[in-house]
Amino acid sequence: MRVMLNVSARALRDSPCHAPGDGGKRCLRRRICPHKTCAGRDNGGFIIVAVLWMLGALATLASIYAVYVINTAISLSVNDDRLKAEALMRSALELTAYRISSADAEVGPSSGEFIFTLGKAKVTVAFRSEAARIDLNMASKQFLAGLFLSLGVSNENAAFYTDRVIAWRTPPDPDQPDTETPAYSSARLGYGPRRAPFTNVYELSLVLGLPPTLVERALPLVTVFSGRPGINIMDAAPEVLAALPGMTPERLSAVLSERGRGPQAILYLLSFFATGVDQMNTTAEASKAMRVRVWIDLESKRRVHGEAVILMIDDAEELYRILSWRDDLDGPS
Repeated sequence: MRVMLNVSARALRDSPCHAPGDGGKRCLRRRICPHKTCAGRDNGGFIIVAVLWMLGALATLASIYAVYVINTAISLSVNDDRLKAEALMRSALELTAYRISSADAEVGPSSGEFIFTLGKAKVTVAFRSEAARIDLNMASKQFLAGLFLSLGVSNENAAFYTDRVIAWRTPPDPDQPDTETPAYSSARLGYGPRRAPFTNVYELSLVLGLPPTLVERALPLVTVFSGRPGINIMDAAPEVLAALPGMTPERLSAVLSERGRGPQAILYLLSFFATGVDQMNTTAEASKAMRVRVWIDLESKRRVHGEAVILMIDDAEELYRILSWRDDLDGPS
């Protein structure tokens, strides 16, 4: 029995069959069409999806490569700035050492500033003797206590902090019981006191009981490179001058006022501190160690700040030696 199927004209139009021998007839459903030509046309959608997927993968690879190229360019730029900044920093140290060694006076300048350009970079340099700072290894107990007092610490706490600093830098006495090491063990710090001179000022943060905020405020005022118990009264910061034993607000004001007159005030100030403890803790001479601060404005519009401590050497082959180096591109070293 023949069954008549009613098919819409649109269905017939959308489902043509081009197989030979069909007399121009059209298949009712592509999925049941026995001709190979219709089956091939059904695979066209899959091929398009595959092509689109490949194009998407290529686009992703292109994006990854573009990010890689950008990051490489940035890395090269940073490395280029690093090399330029290091070269300019060394140039600043060379010029500073030359200025100090070529001074007419027997004692070189204890501080100074200058600016120079190299290529398209501008370099600003300021140097100051380390004698302007309190040496953690050389300062007296009274001087260290005065430092903490000038930073706003109470008398009781200043005495405690000073004892801890002195104990850190002092070798243990075999004839006396060691109370310092057990104190560090009780605090569970995981380390004990050095019982030897400070190797750098950042060790101050390891001393038992010193608050981090106090250490942060003290760091710009202390050093381990001065090598002398006293300070240079012409270059020391007001907080350092205030730490001098016996210093009063009135004396401090007089010293700062007189110091403003410049080098001609040196003799007066030395006579001002001419007796007793004052004379031992004050000087107008620069130390062999100089702290050099450098600000570099690179061509890339980047500003780099660096700081180094150099030791002047009376040697024909070596004018100076670098004791420490720190800049914005690297940490302390």
